[in-house]
Amino acid sequence: MEAGKRKADDSIRRDEKRPKSKKQWQVPRRNDHGGVQAKAIQPGDSGIWATCNKGREGKCVGELQNLFTDYAEHLYGSTLDSSDSKGDGTEMPDAVDIESEIQAEVAGIRRPSAVQLFTSIRLNVQCVVFFKTVSPVEPVSFVKRICEDAANNSALKRTRFTKRLSPMTLMGRPSADDLGKIAGEVLAPHFHQQPIRSRKFAIRPSIRNHNMLNRDSVIKQIARIVGPDHAVDLKNYELLIIVEIYQNICGISVVDDSFERLKRYNLAEIFDPTPKEELNKAQATPEEPEGAIDDSTEI
Repeated sequence: MEAGKRKADDSIRRDEKRPKSKKQWQVPRRNDHGGVQAKAIQPGDSGIWATCNKGREGKCVGELQNLFTDYAEHLYGSTLDSSDSKGDGTEMPDAVDIESEIQAEVAGIRRPSAVQLFTSIRLNVQCVVFFKTVSPVEPVSFVKRICEDAANNSALKRTRFTKRLSPMTLMGRPSADDLGKIAGEVLAPHFHQQPIRSRKFAIRPSIRNHNMLNRDSVIKQIARIVGPDHAVDLKNYELLIIVEIYQNICGISVVDDSFERLKRYNLAEIFDPTPKEELNKAQATPEEPEGAIDDSTEI
């Protein structure tokens, strides 16, 4: 009896001394507001950049998660409900056997109850956050709708920390080759549809924490892709090509001439406009660089 007790005690002491395994089960990372958080932006993604005050990135993510989710339910609710009601498309026979019932139940469990339309991605850049979007969200029209509503009714203000929203139709690597590929895909519906309709356009790049591509090279490359059938007009453009380059990722979108009227999609400016003198000074700082094409640029 004593011998058995000593063996048990020795076994317990060995278990206490044995180092714990470092292997642990991994679960999807979630932010403080319940949304899934992805690790990085990938080529082929679409999404929305947002700027905010330094140190307020987390609060910006939280308020945008709520705002985006509510707008998605309002704009795409019927689409999401229709998609969810279709299930897996499997028609069950009239005489359902037990095995078929089990398979149907398993399929229902595996099928997510809600589509994750917005996924926040942690960035190593101050004052900037990013939300990856999936269909049916179209970033440009989605952001424009939010800003239109804000401009029409200041009582709709639900953001305290968010400044500018920058919708990105398509993301890629910030190399000359990749920039050309994503630009060709994004610009085609606006500039290359037959029959060609001549449009007045401008290009506005923003580059942060990146030193491979510069503003002049980006502007000239995008202008060549637009082609000679369209005219540059910085002040009275019909379409504005936005190019955002942050670290090792770049994105492109095309917005219409309501962009200026909607304060360049800056929610803070829409709700609480800065005096004109201060605004001009702020826009001249390198933090929010403006793109430009001079009349001598070859296109």
